[in-house]
Amino acid sequence: MSAAARPLGILAGGGPLPGRVAAAAAAAGRPVFLIGFEGFAEATVLAPYPHEMVRLGAAGRMLSLLRAHGCADLVLIGPVKRPSIFDLRPDAEGARILARIGRAAFAGDDGLLAAVVRVLAEDGFNVIGAHEILSEAVGQKGQLGAVAPDAAAMGDIRRGVAVAQALGRVDVGQGCVVQQGIVLCVEAIEGTDAMLARAAGLARPGAGGVLVKLVKPGQDRRADLPAIGPGTVRAAAAAGLRGIAFEAGGTLLTDRAALLTAADAAGLFLLGIDPGQLLREGDER
Repeated sequence: MSAAARPLGILAGGGPLPGRVAAAAAAAGRPVFLIGFEGFAEATVLAPYPHEMVRLGAAGRMLSLLRAHGCADLVLIGPVKRPSIFDLRPDAEGARILARIGRAAFAGDDGLLAAVVRVLAEDGFNVIGAHEILSEAVGQKGQLGAVAPDAAAMGDIRRGVAVAQALGRVDVGQGCVVQQGIVLCVEAIEGTDAMLARAAGLARPGAGGVLVKLVKPGQDRRADLPAIGPGTVRAAAAAGLRGIAFEAGGTLLTDRAALLTAADAAGLFLLGIDPGQLLREGDER
């Protein structure tokens, strides 16, 4: 059976992207089956497709369902807030997987997800990146929308790139907010929206700050790529920011049309960047 005809299993967290992956695969003639993580996946997103809702720790049921539906290829997509080991309540298969993951279970998100991908591969599954299915949703380099960043904003973006890369190297988070050269806050386990809510109370007088979102250095791009959407723009506007810079070729835009409309309406810029090039240009100044 060709890869394009094999059933695709989608392990679905929150937000609209699991549905978009399913729609793109189905449009290409590929059968899909979604496993929605209880408490995270949205029923309305999963409803048009064959699916089951499964508790996060019930790994045995997940694997059985995937095999029953012939899903050797998997996509992991959508945010999931990592539970504590006490809340996870793993079943027997889940406990075995945790034992195989080992110390990575207590590492940052990228370390954990890389270990999960490895264990799934050992069990005969092939994890592919959502960006391979949703190539049109990957943000490209350059300005999106009608608003452009000025020189001061570009300075904040460069500062944000250096900070976000440092965070990523120790597997902490994918983003930060910088205003007038000062780092207002960095993203950790709370996620982007919660970070932006904090930034609102930390803003200084004068020109607003910028949000910078990057892929972590060395990150396995098959899981947890940065994503921005209309909700990100609304949260950034509420925090008094002037714009959002994201890594070109490594960021998913959850709804491009609505994203651009929201950004233009709020007067925010959207800029796809090459982090390495941006830092090199800054060094040459």
